[in-house]
Amino acid sequence: MTSTETPAPPTDGAVLLDEVEAFHRRFNIFPLDAAYVAVTLWDAHAHLLDCFDSTPRIAFLSPEPGSGKSRALEIVETLVPYPMVAVNASASALFRAVSGMEGRPTILFDEIDTIFGPKAGENEQLRGFLNAGHRRSGVMWRCVGDGANQQVQEFPSFCAVAVAGLGSLPDTILTRSVIVRMRRRAPNEKVEPFRQRIHEKEGHALRDRLANWAQSVRHLVDGVFPELPEGISDRPADVWEPLLAVAEAAGGAWPERARAACVELVNAAKTSDKGSIGIRLLTDLRDYVFNGIDRLPTVAILDRLHSLEEAPWADMSGKPLDARGLSRMLREYVTADNTPIAARNIKTGGSVMKGYYASDLHDAWQRYCPPPAQSALLPLPPLPGRSEL
Repeated sequence: MTSTETPAPPTDGAVLLDEVEAFHRRFNIFPLDAAYVAVTLWDAHAHLLDCFDSTPRIAFLSPEPGSGKSRALEIVETLVPYPMVAVNASASALFRAVSGMEGRPTILFDEIDTIFGPKAGENEQLRGFLNAGHRRSGVMWRCVGDGANQQVQEFPSFCAVAVAGLGSLPDTILTRSVIVRMRRRAPNEKVEPFRQRIHEKEGHALRDRLANWAQSVRHLVDGVFPELPEGISDRPADVWEPLLAVAEAAGGAWPERARAACVELVNAAKTSDKGSIGIRLLTDLRDYVFNGIDRLPTVAILDRLHSLEEAPWADMSGKPLDARGLSRMLREYVTADNTPIAARNIKTGGSVMKGYYASDLHDAWQRYCPPPAQSALLPLPPLPGRSEL
């Protein structure tokens, strides 16, 4: 640089993130403004990955095709470092790419439902890769060598991953993800057509600016643990800490927007998350079966469970849940005395029947179930022509 040249002014992080968000808005329709905030912060965090202990996955999911999931990944691809598009890639290919490339790739996995969908069976190796790569310490262990000359070698798997697919994902991946529930565009929702030859260059220009900005604020992010919104802890905290740290480094309105988006998306995930099948059973027992009753015979419990229209109990792999299945599921949980929940004798109508006591379930309800809804049933509307009393 000559004496007559002046150094370039430092990049305004808030303005840059505004531009990245605007780039997404040109081509993507997300269901919530909070999703634009989260995706923008996720793009930026991929350039600062070494500063964090964990990296959230971002998951674009929808119930039907044609909902913009693949387009969302296309835009992300233009903005992140070393994008690697993986469709039906094997776990071995992915962990070798992560440990062997000159720069750590950002993996973009479209059609993830072909791996974890209901017709795809289990894919434990890939699931293990996605789970292990969530944390900096995550590695995959493999035997390498020829014949009897085998050695155990570790392959780092820590990398940023964005996925898109139909339906849902295994709980172990969902809980490590920022979830964006995509949907088809309404007639009044318009987006700009994405022309790769034209718009990819614009995305790459933003990507390069993100990379330069990330280098300039690394000292503000590395080892920093931002203050989390009230009620955000455990796994959601792991997911959002890197994104909130990026927002803090950017400044402007981004810290406030990031915290609001965090609360909104975490609460949305809780609303749509039924938890494991065991937690679903406990919750349905609390809210719809016992519902204030202190004890019930097993036959009455099963009858009430089977009558729940949106619950799985009437069709468990082609058969309704029976007494043996109920017992097996509940024995996984314990009472306040740390003994497995089990059926006990209940006197009813002069006879004795096997059943369950609410007192035995209370401790599990407190530990595992989400808070009960404020009102389980909505009030009926007044009849026409009659006023409410």
